[in-house]
Amino acid sequence: MFGRRIAVAAGALLLASCSAQPSSQAMMPESVDRIGSAELGVAGTAFGDPLPRLGAEELARFEIGKTEFATAEEPDEGLGPVFNEASCVACHLGPGDAVGGTTGRLETRFGRTRADGTFDPMAEFGGSLIQDHAIGFVSVPAGTFTFVAETVPPEATVTASRRTQPLFGLGLVDATPESTFRTIAFLQAIFHPSIGGKPSVVTDPSTGNTKALGKFGWKAQVPSLFVFSGDAYLNEMGITSPLFPNENCPQGNCDVLQFNPAAETPNDDGAALVKFNDFMTFLGPPPRGPRNLKTEIGNAVAAVIGCLDCHVQTLRTGPNAVAALDEVYYHPFSDFLLHDMGSLGDGITQNQATGTLMRTQPLWGLRMQTTLLHDGRATTIEEAIQAHDGQAARARDRFGRLDRFSRAALLVFLESL
Repeated sequence: MFGRRIAVAAGALLLASCSAQPSSQAMMPESVDRIGSAELGVAGTAFGDPLPRLGAEELARFEIGKTEFATAEEPDEGLGPVFNEASCVACHLGPGDAVGGTTGRLETRFGRTRADGTFDPMAEFGGSLIQDHAIGFVSVPAGTFTFVAETVPPEATVTASRRTQPLFGLGLVDATPESTFRTIAFLQAIFHPSIGGKPSVVTDPSTGNTKALGKFGWKAQVPSLFVFSGDAYLNEMGITSPLFPNENCPQGNCDVLQFNPAAETPNDDGAALVKFNDFMTFLGPPPRGPRNLKTEIGNAVAAVIGCLDCHVQTLRTGPNAVAALDEVYYHPFSDFLLHDMGSLGDGITQNQATGTLMRTQPLWGLRMQTTLLHDGRATTIEEAIQAHDGQAARARDRFGRLDRFSRAALLVFLESL
């Protein structure tokens, strides 16, 4: 009976959209046709393309940033002494040779739960992020030393894997006003309180540690692509910058930094961060896969069972000096808010995001992902849905009660993103 009601409701939504004036799409803002997403086949035809409508200077900055993004660093340039990869592209590649995607690379975070129930990132052991590579043997004026990769200490009681995320289209998210996300949270609290999301308030080191809204990362712990550039440069590659001038202490032992062959800080004067930021800002959204009647029915099913309450389909950027980012509509399928995911949480606390709180993962580009969820545990879309818990449990249960046709339509829709 539930499945029949879903099918009827989805059909009603589809008929309502089909009964609109034939010219309704032509009446949409021009920016929707150009970016509103690649689903229209206009906003770039390949993963890794730059945004459409970029000017010559912006395209040049995109290409310069892309080159920097793909360049491997060396220890004498600041790499390490412990790190995860030597270049950005080592994690952010794919599908195929598209720069800016994901290899599915998993990283490890750890910590422990204190007696009062709060989370201890165990900074004295180098936590919470593990750097699983090291530069090895060095001979410097202070003497000789061999740097080794970090490991999870036996004292840790929480260990979590984090999957590298694709970066496609995130310049659009960065260009969206904070008020948009706060409004979504406000409306969810009124109309869907059981799944209401929470804005992630963080400090922004690029503005003197003022409060800002986090949008990036599994815990929405990063407020902007520029800050993400500096954060990843330090924590993934070990390279300091004016934004993050303090070196990570290998396994928490700061004494061994005397053997760091690139001891002068910052290792980079900030120029690389600007280039990384340019590349990510101008990187286009994922192109949409083929659409047909079944994908449209599946889209309606996703709305009816509640998927799109959190996986918000359409957002709009604010006024921007860059024409390609100026008040354009795009379709990330995310509200970029924190939600209590129950058992699907990773147990790690970052800023206001406690162990069960996770940011809604954008679904655009989903069809090209080979592993899903924050830890890559799911290899199919259906497995990922079934793993949803906490505030997403109701939508998960509705999915489980769908009739065969509605379920198939929903999965076809998701496989078209």
